[in-house]
Amino acid sequence: MLMTKFSDLALDPRVLKAVQEAGYETPTPIQAQAIPHALEGKDVLGIAQTGTGKTASFTLPMITILGKGRARARMPRSLVLCPTRELAAQVAENFDIYAKHSKLSKALLIGGVSFTEQDKLIDRGVDVLIATPGRLLDHFERGKLLLTGVQIMVVDEADRMLDMGFIPDIERIFSLTPFTRQTLFYSATMAPEIERITNTFLTGAVKIEVARQATTSETIEQKLIQVTPTRKERSFADKRAVLRALIRAEGEACTNAIIFCNRKMDVDVVAKSLKQHGFNASPIHGDLEQSQRMKTLDGFRDGSLHLLVASDVAARGLDIPAVSHVFNFDVPTHPEDYVHRIGRTGRAGRKGKAYTIAVPSDEKHVTAIESLVKQAIPRGELPEGFSLEDRPDRPERDNARGERSERPARGRRGRDRDRREEPRVEAVEAPAAAVPEVREVREERPPRREERRDERREGGNNRRERDRDRREERVVGMGDHVPDFLLRSFRIPSLTASDEEEPVPEAAEEMLAGDGEA
Repeated sequence: MLMTKFSDLALDPRVLKAVQEAGYETPTPIQAQAIPHALEGKDVLGIAQTGTGKTASFTLPMITILGKGRARARMPRSLVLCPTRELAAQVAENFDIYAKHSKLSKALLIGGVSFTEQDKLIDRGVDVLIATPGRLLDHFERGKLLLTGVQIMVVDEADRMLDMGFIPDIERIFSLTPFTRQTLFYSATMAPEIERITNTFLTGAVKIEVARQATTSETIEQKLIQVTPTRKERSFADKRAVLRALIRAEGEACTNAIIFCNRKMDVDVVAKSLKQHGFNASPIHGDLEQSQRMKTLDGFRDGSLHLLVASDVAARGLDIPAVSHVFNFDVPTHPEDYVHRIGRTGRAGRKGKAYTIAVPSDEKHVTAIESLVKQAIPRGELPEGFSLEDRPDRPERDNARGERSERPARGRRGRDRDRREEPRVEAVEAPAAAVPEVREVREERPPRREERRDERREGGNNRRERDRDRREERVVGMGDHVPDFLLRSFRIPSLTASDEEEPVPEAAEEMLAGDGEA
């Protein structure tokens, strides 16, 4: 039997008081069906679209169950796993709202925050640990955390975990927790991999499906704006023009809006382009510092920021009930992301609008989305008075101003090639009187490589010959300092008839006398 009030759900009186102070009296379908089973200690498999109140459906019974008992140091009593920092922060905020009359402690473990502060919280002991998988395993591997005391484990947005590649981490975390834990498993869609996980780690789970898988809320008015770019290279610029026209056409009805892009780099470009055209816009994606992301989200929540340009990191985890519009600047490549994106509007029974801008190349993605949600997305028209053909045919601004340039970037080689070709073109187009001068210049062209090589070889041979001639002509003299004995000759002249009259040196006579004695 479907309950109609929170007071019928056997929740802790302190929890009921907090719920009433928050302004809620009637539970949503997922809350009405999941809370009783969770209070009985059963495993729950909840399948519901985003924005249906899944967070409260596990937060309220957790606070009630954990009201008895006390946490020990480094051993949290419950664990909530979220795919993104924003979703984890949202769960932490919900816990603060509903547990303000209960003496329960919590810790939020997300990236971009100092390990030291998080370690201090864990050392004191926490009843509820809310974390992203990566940061949780970081603490565990550093020996700062034990999961053997976990009584209740919650996996939120499991299909998003699958998309982000967290399934191996989830399986490891499951293995670190006690087998006797209670598991609450929530997902908007049931992919085969998600079903395998639930069959492995959930025991006798109660399956609760409050809406058809991957259906969109009836409170959201959807429109598909099909755009045919004036030129292929202007697709990005034309889509930006259409986006601006749609926002202006909505006027005051667009109190705030989230604009989704598929790529982080496009998030920055679209946000910068909107700012240049006078819109109050700011980007948010995974590459930004956590402090900057939180500052941007706070500005969007308090109304000081009008347009939030986001990647899919913000498609889930933004609990802002009063978002009036969602614009899909890019058609999501994964059909499930379409459901989560437009689910940011039309929450808590409010009306919302979702516009999707599509170019001809997006046709296959649109078909996949319509197949998933089992209905055609209504086609819309461009705003009255707006036409892409009426836009001035001017080149795009450069990237320094946040726009894409139509002219492809040229490298140094391309520029050098252009410079080499320019004189040749001028010579051809020169008047007839200048032709002789051109020919004369060409006759005095520098020698080719082969000619220069021959000249170097010939010059080398001539140089070697000149060096050899210089060595042969060189005169080697002894100078005036040569000792006298070196200038004397010891050759004994032969005695011939013509030389008998010449006297024989005394040294020679002595030598002859010595030879005779020998």
